[in-house]
Amino acid sequence: MPGLDETNNESYRYLRSIGNTWQYDVDDLHPKMLSRLYKRFDTFDLDSDEKMEMDEVLYWPDRMRQLVNATDEQVEKMREAVYTFFFHKGVDPENGLTRENWVEANRVFAEAERERERRGE
Repeated sequence: MPGLDETNNESYRYLRSIGNTWQYDVDDLHPKMLSRLYKRFDTFDLDSDEKMEMDEVLYWPDRMRQLVNATDEQVEKMREAVYTFFFHKGVDPENGLTRENWVEANRVFAEAERERERRGE
């Protein structure tokens, strides 16, 4: 995946749809945050192929069943929430999200959420 923009990322798409031209700049991110985000990516990238896929993140709700004895209904509700969250974070259901784009996807998601909050959405 080359880079992220409104053609391949839901958060950029939202921002552009409301006239917001915010663009990710790696120089605006503290090195500790960068390190933390990459560590989080590595947690979700179960097969360590530097690509997070939706199936990998949907593994975690199933773990909830084992850890807290969740019901099928609870697991399904969590799967729906995790799917929605990671889809808007930039994990494409077909193509996943590469490690190189993970940090930008997180930052644009945060910017889109700030904009939604400002607009009362």
